[in-house]
Amino acid sequence: MLKGFKNFLMQGDLIVIAVGLVVALAFSTLIKAFTDSIITPLVGAIEGSASSAPGLGWTLNGQFINVGAFISAIIYFLIFMVVIYFVLVVPYRVYMAKQGKKVFGAPEPPAPTKTCPECLSADLPAAATKCSHCASVVA
Repeated sequence: MLKGFKNFLMQGDLIVIAVGLVVALAFSTLIKAFTDSIITPLVGAIEGSASSAPGLGWTLNGQFINVGAFISAIIYFLIFMVVIYFVLVVPYRVYMAKQGKKVFGAPEPPAPTKTCPECLSADLPAAATKCSHCASVVA
């Protein structure tokens, strides 16, 4: 039973979805901080309502634009993403590499190319018989 649960948890799609969900939740926190700290006070300043709060920022028409809270949310987001990367993604890649399976996010080797002898374009696919730039026949 535990082996089946482990196999379920180590499916590539499940890990990708979990990491994506965590990133989306952290990003939503960043958007909420931006809205609460910058957009809402700007709208309040346009309306003319008064508000003040301590922190890094400025007051515009009685509304405090809290830039410090937004910078704090950005730092939180970056630290959170680094932790997710090193706690979830890196160990999963190591585990999948030991299993001999392809891991998500691993760089693919570039496709083989060849050079056209006429125009010297170096981006032709290896199987090409005609140059896509000058239309000369490529051996």
